[in-house]
Amino acid sequence: MKDARDVIIRPVVSEKSFGLLEENVFAFEVQTSASKPEIRDAVESIFDVTVLKVNTLNRKGKRKRNRRSPTLTKRSDVKRAYVTLIEGDSIELFEA
Repeated sequence: MKDARDVIIRPVVSEKSFGLLEENVFAFEVQTSASKPEIRDAVESIFDVTVLKVNTLNRKGKRKRNRRSPTLTKRSDVKRAYVTLIEGDSIELFEA
């Protein structure tokens, strides 16, 4: 089993993620090989909450043009997890 801190990379801070806080949904950037049960177990063990469901999505990295030379580079691919908690539970990290 993977360590919980290796599965969850960081919280996602965006307008969409702050809008979902009202619905008790929290967004995290996770390891690309992480499965939904691993994400559920990691969030429950790190934050001591009960997870209702986990939705994941893979985002392809953008291709960026280099100004000085005619080369293209690619940003890394990212996997996000939207975690819904049961009513009454909350993650204090997002409340600050």
